[in-house]
Amino acid sequence: MLRHSGTRAGKNRMTLHISEAEVREVLDIPRALRAVEEISRKQATEEVIVHPRRRFELAHGGFFHYMAAADYSAGFVAMKQYTYVRGKLQFLVPLYEMATGDLLAVIEADYMGQLRTGAASGVATKYLARENSCIAAIIGTGGQARTQLEAIAAVRKLESARVYGRDAARREKFCTEMSSRLAIPVISSGSSGEAVRGADIVCTATTSSQPVTYGADLTPAVHINAIGANHAHKRELDDEAVASADVIVVDSIEQSRQEAGDLILAFHGDEICWTGVKKLSDVVAGKVSGRTSNAEITLFKSNGIASWDLAVAMKVYAAARGKKLGRELPFWGGARS
Repeated sequence: MLRHSGTRAGKNRMTLHISEAEVREVLDIPRALRAVEEISRKQATEEVIVHPRRRFELAHGGFFHYMAAADYSAGFVAMKQYTYVRGKLQFLVPLYEMATGDLLAVIEADYMGQLRTGAASGVATKYLARENSCIAAIIGTGGQARTQLEAIAAVRKLESARVYGRDAARREKFCTEMSSRLAIPVISSGSSGEAVRGADIVCTATTSSQPVTYGADLTPAVHINAIGANHAHKRELDDEAVASADVIVVDSIEQSRQEAGDLILAFHGDEICWTGVKKLSDVVAGKVSGRTSNAEITLFKSNGIASWDLAVAMKVYAAARGKKLGRELPFWGGARS
């Protein structure tokens, strides 16, 4: 675990710029899983504080997003900030040391974000899916879908996975790549329903604003990770899919109330529906129960929270320093006596 070093007052440490390529060199799903699970426990004891995502709407339909978290026990603060303009996303995570106020690193965070989101679903699957779950269904074929499937495979012994995405060529490529990476059959499905029916674990990782997974197709006792929709008006699950869930878990109730369209739309303004929603951090820490029987349907609605970014940023920074990666940036005159 990275710890603050107590740099002397009046002396700034050089800021490290860590590129996407360097993040890929030092971070993988197992490391991300450990980081997210560890920080979830700390979040449950309030050693870690999270500020939900906020947005500015920009011209021409673009957005600027920002979110932050602080780990008081480790001594670090991070903010994730990113833009979505004309179809292009750009992610950045600055990492600060509490004891000195130093900006330790500026980390390019596209791949890091994919890994931490996948890892969060992996952690949710570990605590909510049946132990004998062996068939996964992934709706979506983008970068997020890859890390979702990889994380699920890291916590459950999968025998096969099924994949559906609208683009047949991308779907076939995804299946070929992931079959090779995971050493299990990853099979192309002709529809979302075909992929989902009979699956023990279902993951939706799309940009759709309308349902792509329906309650009528779900298998009894399935576990669902819904990770794609993070606007109040967007959803990947229909009302029946949400209503069928015996256990609903989210990363942040505050953030979910603002942007978890899957729940906001399915609850139809009924406040009572929110009273039973649980936080993943509390489930991981054992403060509340997750799945209590093999008959239950469980749902993890992931919005993406800053504590996960902080968790992996600390790991990336420590590993980059250890491997002497990155470039030093002379902010505020660099190191000075």
